[in-house]
Amino acid sequence: MRLKILLIALASMAAACSSSSAETELASLDATVDASEEVAPAIDPTATAATPAPDPENTLYLDLSTGGRVAIRLRPDVAPNHAQRIKTLARQGFYNGIVFHRVIEGFMAQTGDPTGTGEGGSQLPDLNAEFSRLPHVRGTVSMARATDPNSANSQFFIMFQPRFQLDSNYTAFGRVIDGMEYVDAIPRGEPPARPARIIRASVAADNIPPPTAAEIAAFSTPQPSNDPVAAIDAALAAGDEPE
Repeated sequence: MRLKILLIALASMAAACSSSSAETELASLDATVDASEEVAPAIDPTATAATPAPDPENTLYLDLSTGGRVAIRLRPDVAPNHAQRIKTLARQGFYNGIVFHRVIEGFMAQTGDPTGTGEGGSQLPDLNAEFSRLPHVRGTVSMARATDPNSANSQFFIMFQPRFQLDSNYTAFGRVIDGMEYVDAIPRGEPPARPARIIRASVAADNIPPPTAAEIAAFSTPQPSNDPVAAIDAALAAGDEPE
C-alpha cells in the first residue's frame, strides 16, 4: 500500500490522487479534518538560549546530495519507539542512497523507501502509532504511514511549512536543528525527475564524519529515481566511507 501523507483540503492533490482504495480512504479521512488555514506561532528569539545542548545519542545526521549535513534532534520522550527505529535503521545503513521520492512545494519532503516508489519499507515490523501534540511546523520530522495508524515503518518526511492538521494524526519524532537549507534545496516532484538522495544517515554519537567531496559530487550527479539500491551501495563502498 502506498504510504501517503494527508494533504488537507488541497483540491490540486485531490485531482492528482489515484483511484486506489487506500487513497480513497485517505481522501475520506481528509474530509474529517479541519482544513482552516493556520499560522505558525511566532518564534521567540530568546528560546534558543534556553534549549539544552543536543544529546549525541538522540541526534540524527542526514548527509544529503544537495550539498550538506542536516542535524535532527530526535524526541524519544515523545515517540520512543519511532526514534529508536530511525536510529536502528541509520546504524544498519538502511537509509544510505535512498531518494526523496515525494517532495511537495510548501508542504514536505518524503523519503525512507528503498524502492523509491513510496510502496516499500524495511524488514522490521510496523510500529504502533505514538501520536502527540508535537506540532508539525517547519523542520518537523514525522513518520509516513498508510491508512492504518499503526503502519509506520521506515518512511518519514520533513516539513517545509506548518500543517497543524497533521498533529495527532502522524507520529512526529524530531525536528531539524541545523542544515534546513539543504532540505529546502531538495528537488520537487512526485517523484522528482532528478531526485535528491540521502548519502548517509548516522547517529551523532557514532562520530561518523561527513561525506568526502568526491562522495557528494558522485551523488549530486543526476540519476533516475529507479536506480537499483545496489548501485548506490557500490558507490558508497568505492568512496572513503568509515568502517
